[in-house]
Amino acid sequence: MKFISGKKLEMTQLWKEDRIFGVTAVAAGPCVVLQVKDKARDGYSALQLGFGVRKEKNIKKPQLGRLKNLTIRPQYLKEFRLEADSAVKVGDVVSVETFAEGDIVAVSGTSKGKGFQGVVKRHGFHGFRKTHGNKDQERASGSVGPKGPARVFKGTRMGGRMGGEQVTTANLEIIKIDPVNNILYIKGAVPGARNSFVTVQAAGDLQVNLKQTVSEEPAAVETSQPVAEPVVESPAETDQSAAN
Repeated sequence: MKFISGKKLEMTQLWKEDRIFGVTAVAAGPCVVLQVKDKARDGYSALQLGFGVRKEKNIKKPQLGRLKNLTIRPQYLKEFRLEADSAVKVGDVVSVETFAEGDIVAVSGTSKGKGFQGVVKRHGFHGFRKTHGNKDQERASGSVGPKGPARVFKGTRMGGRMGGEQVTTANLEIIKIDPVNNILYIKGAVPGARNSFVTVQAAGDLQVNLKQTVSEEPAAVETSQPVAEPVVESPAETDQSAAN
């Protein structure tokens, strides 16, 4: 499985060939591997990724001790479970290049908080009729419990605080990848408000340090000066020079 952390930016539109797609821009990575867990030592396999930048004065000392060997101070820490131990090391970087256009991903985030809401908005109740003598009961929940036992059962759908929960939206497609600005354009809407923290997961192998994979072959040096061609003397010129 491959994964990355990021933040939701905004929704926009993209043209691809002759079709237009409504997409959500997600600023994903680069994420640094802060901790590697294996089954022998920790009982399970996982990777902890760091995303964003945070001021050192706002980080507690125990966390600073873990980050002392790294040059960055990440704002978000997120652990991702693995099925088996990985060869990834602490300090490796996960970037958007680990994904490809057309990948089907699942995006997790915290949904927008909407405060206290009634049953019509919170649970999708139809509501009561507006005619035939009805008054002040159009959006009420109705009966919430039987006469006996005379109590309200646990789990009954009622009004209450809505939103602010962990939500995962699956089967979303990556339409475009911008490796220069580290942005994933994902088809459809993803949970959360703007600039909220999200995670993106997809099937496949996780690849690291792709931004550092640069060809070591020296580039051809272009010069504006013309290359001098060898001068070939004719036999007549050679005999005249010898006579002189």
